[in-house]
Amino acid sequence: MARLITSAANPRLKLVRKLGTRRQREQLGLFVCEGEDLVEAALESGWELEAALVDAERPPALALPSAERVEPRLLASISRLGHAPRVIAIFRAGQPTRERPRLGLELWQVRDPGNVGTLARAADAFGGYLALSDGCADPFGPKALRASTGSVFRVPLGDFSPEGCVALVSHGAPPFSDLDPGLSRFLLGSEREGLPDEVVASCAASATIPLEGRAESLNVAMAGTVALYDWRRRHEAR
Repeated sequence: MARLITSAANPRLKLVRKLGTRRQREQLGLFVCEGEDLVEAALESGWELEAALVDAERPPALALPSAERVEPRLLASISRLGHAPRVIAIFRAGQPTRERPRLGLELWQVRDPGNVGTLARAADAFGGYLALSDGCADPFGPKALRASTGSVFRVPLGDFSPEGCVALVSHGAPPFSDLDPGLSRFLLGSEREGLPDEVVASCAASATIPLEGRAESLNVAMAGTVALYDWRRRHEAR
């Protein structure tokens, strides 16, 4: 039977705390995944498990080699969830090999982790990839992972490249219906700051999502989801 961790000074628990910062995640090449659903999604998608900590009184129904049992109060103390998880796992950050599809989203300095995670979920739903510029939120931070509901483990993550993309802007560009359906990569910026002129100029085209109501713009995660859906609809209708 796996040993029981009873001290808050245990090295595994200290490592989980340390990985709460992006700097440490990037330096160590590791990230933390909490909860059975997310851990299972990572394992099924081929991510490399470094360590697993499980609730000694409520172990998860997952096959976790060399999992270490932890006193429930200690496991809860290192969790960033609103409730105590049954499992907290540490994974290596190296992405399993993925073929990049034709359809995808390129994100320019989208700093909100919830939006990054939601866009990963949208890309997963419509068969796209996700690419992030410098300045974007970490897709393996806790908030992004939760927002993605595991999609970030399945979606190909590419290198950011605006060339050949369609820049999505709030106003002053043709509607989606006028786009060449061969253009299948969409570039989005944050809702507040949008895209710089020089980034838009490097794209193959720009487009606007027509709005009928009084809202001035869509949240970036909503806009990206609409773009993926619209392209898939138009492409499959041809």
